[in-house]
Amino acid sequence: MAALLMPPLRPRKDRVFRGTISHLTNLNDDELRRLYRFGKDSIAYLCNLLQDRLRRPTNKATALTVEQQVCIALRYYASGSFLQVIGDTLGYDKGTVSRVVSDVTDALIDIKDDFVSWPTDVDSINRIKCGFYRQSNFPNVLGCIDCTHVRIQAPSDDEPSYVNRKGYHSINVQAVCDFEGRFTNIFANWQGSTHDSHIFNTSTLSNYLQTNHKGLIDGVILGDSGYACRPYVLTPYANPTERHQQRFNGCHASTRSVIERTFGQNEARKSLQNFWCMCSVALSRNEPLVNDDGAGVRLDQPVQVPALSRSARWKKHERTLCQIIS
Repeated sequence: MAALLMPPLRPRKDRVFRGTISHLTNLNDDELRRLYRFGKDSIAYLCNLLQDRLRRPTNKATALTVEQQVCIALRYYASGSFLQVIGDTLGYDKGTVSRVVSDVTDALIDIKDDFVSWPTDVDSINRIKCGFYRQSNFPNVLGCIDCTHVRIQAPSDDEPSYVNRKGYHSINVQAVCDFEGRFTNIFANWQGSTHDSHIFNTSTLSNYLQTNHKGLIDGVILGDSGYACRPYVLTPYANPTERHQQRFNGCHASTRSVIERTFGQNEARKSLQNFWCMCSVALSRNEPLVNDDGAGVRLDQPVQVPALSRSARWKKHERTLCQIIS
């Protein structure tokens, strides 16, 4: 009698063993960049970097290869789609996709310092200063700072604080880049509603500069009016009236535009967990960027110089730079 009341058992699915056919065999570089944001050589480069961390400790023929794992993760990063959709597209179970994305993300985090690091040796510092000066005639610049919003799903804990001024949920991520657009410092600890200046004040970079900065010769970073002017952070004049102030603002905007271009160029690669490392890898590999429809991404973005009241304390300091620029 009890057996009649029990619900019928669902038939067990047959196990499907997939081979080790390469995902890259039948696709050219343009198709690969549209799907994964990287070409064949760059994917091979990533596989070589991560193979020691991703290779399965088994001799089973059905184990996922490093290339398969990297392609699954890159497809997830590039599309931002659901795990189920990625699995159905590539022919894997949702649980497999989840584990692979987690493994590849952890492996990328392990090597992030190889691609995102603050310059500390004399040669690196001088190379960056010379690069900025050659581009825009602004001396002693170590980097350009700004924040960007990386979209996330609405969290269940403290949800309102993640809504940014544009109306969607995000993490407000602070980044510093050099004259080539390579990230040298990343700070991603604050919700989307947090102001840029507060993020900088609580960052390890701010603490480092306060402790180690010994004067103008050490170099400065350039920020917009969202930051306070400090000995190591220069921002534009609010209402420039004199010629040297106008020249300073123009040179400042021209130099700092590199961080705006870098954010714009890598908009399609934005994924909170891996964005910064993957962008640096893409820059080191000279990867072009395309939209999902194959069209080129517009890289030029207008640069505005916002307003900020200037304390008299730093006017003499900036005037010295203006005279150097002039």
